[in-house]
Amino acid sequence: MNFVKNFYAMTDFIRFFIPLYFILFFLVSFVGISFSVAKRIGKNPNVLPKDDSAYGLIGRYFKLTLFFMFLYTMLLLLFPDGVLQTFRISFMKRDFFLYSGVILMIIALVWVFTAQWQMKDSWRIGIDNDSKTKLVTQGLFRFSRNPVFLGMTVSLIGFFLAFPTIIVLIFLLIGSILMQIQIRLEEEFLLKQHGQIYLTYKKSVGRMLSLY
Repeated sequence: MNFVKNFYAMTDFIRFFIPLYFILFFLVSFVGISFSVAKRIGKNPNVLPKDDSAYGLIGRYFKLTLFFMFLYTMLLLLFPDGVLQTFRISFMKRDFFLYSGVILMIIALVWVFTAQWQMKDSWRIGIDNDSKTKLVTQGLFRFSRNPVFLGMTVSLIGFFLAFPTIIVLIFLLIGSILMQIQIRLEEEFLLKQHGQIYLTYKKSVGRMLSLY
């Protein structure tokens, strides 16, 4: 009886936590920071291209992935019984995975917001070819060259642990691939923009995480 009660309690928790989490993540880490930076620099920091280039295609895939992930979380909120049991990875239905996932998601949200705040006016969604932004190497950037992408990846890992379905695993894999492509595009741009300063920084700090 207690097991059944606990199961339904956790089902209700996941049903509400995951959609609300990603709504908060989007509002804080995209809308809020975009508005703040735009107000200071006088232009939209979202500089993802809308052309037919390979980079433009990556941007569209990012948006599509975010859209379908948001849609999936809304379906979870509206139809929890059906979504919770569809393509579920049964051996991961353990409290350990659920709690670990929730903790990772919360840490990732704080981490991403902190990294974006530390970037100040250098923060962009995409590559800004029209402005020379300051290279940020302090704060979380002492441990990761890409702390925002690291936090987003951890958030997706936490999502998968808390809600282990094949669909969430696909979101994790696609999101990780797109972020790794974006990271390399941005690294090429930063090397051209900052030259030796960025090269020295690149040699001393890991792409995702330095543990020293």
